[in-house]
Amino acid sequence: MSDPFLVRFVPGVTPDKWLRTWAARMPGSPIDARVVEEGDDAADTLRRGGCSMAFLRLPVDQAGLHVIPLYEEIPVVVAAKEHPVAAFDEVDIADLADEDLLQDPGTVPEWEAVATGRPRPELARMSVPEAVAVAAAGSGVLIVPLSVARLHHRKDVVHRPVTGVAGSRIGLAWRADDDDPRIEAFVGIVRGRTERSSRGASASAPGEDGSGQQRRTGDGGQGTGGGHRSRGGRDSADGGRGTSGGGRGTSGGGRGKAAGGHGAGGRSRRRRPR
Repeated sequence: MSDPFLVRFVPGVTPDKWLRTWAARMPGSPIDARVVEEGDDAADTLRRGGCSMAFLRLPVDQAGLHVIPLYEEIPVVVAAKEHPVAAFDEVDIADLADEDLLQDPGTVPEWEAVATGRPRPELARMSVPEAVAVAAAGSGVLIVPLSVARLHHRKDVVHRPVTGVAGSRIGLAWRADDDDPRIEAFVGIVRGRTERSSRGASASAPGEDGSGQQRRTGDGGQGTGGGHRSRGGRDSADGGRGTSGGGRGTSGGGRGKAAGGHGAGGRSRRRRPR
């Protein structure tokens, strides 16, 4: 039996569907797929030879790597269940301008651009689960990709889509000098090719040009989760926006934006609450 094919993925990515397809097509080739621990750099793990392929969040330094973009996730705000955002289907980033952000503001530059200048407590660096726990206590909010919010969901928090914030892009990467034929097979599975397809990995990389523009690839899906953009639409689990056809819809009641309470701004259009 050959050595396991090592695949790593960042928290929130759910590669189950692709792993099942691999097991069905490549029964003699075991695969070892594990999540990259929070704080570890998936691209560095790949470059060091810690894995053969990695699902990671874009953009990344592509030196020495082939990268293909797969899909884009919508951002959501995580807040206490009693927070005013819970009454709405969607909020705008301007509605969160007076909130305490429980993460490095540099990770959400759109919030930095609209945040009010009131003094805020200096926060210690927290992991995502720790930040979610603080949000549950009503001491601030967190803005993360939908899949991450689902991964760390608790009964005492809610998450709602946030407009005015860039989505989080997921890509698949491998080392440019790695000629393992299993890479080509895995790329084909992720991109939705049939077992008889003869297209090679060379037709799959790189996924971004020098301007940072992406090509849509594969079926653009996650193994089990929703909440990603695919060919124009934005999905969400809580009265989200649209499906893959690019339309907009809500699952119950109108879309709304937070107003009042917890410093939520009122600068955006009022929407009918749930």
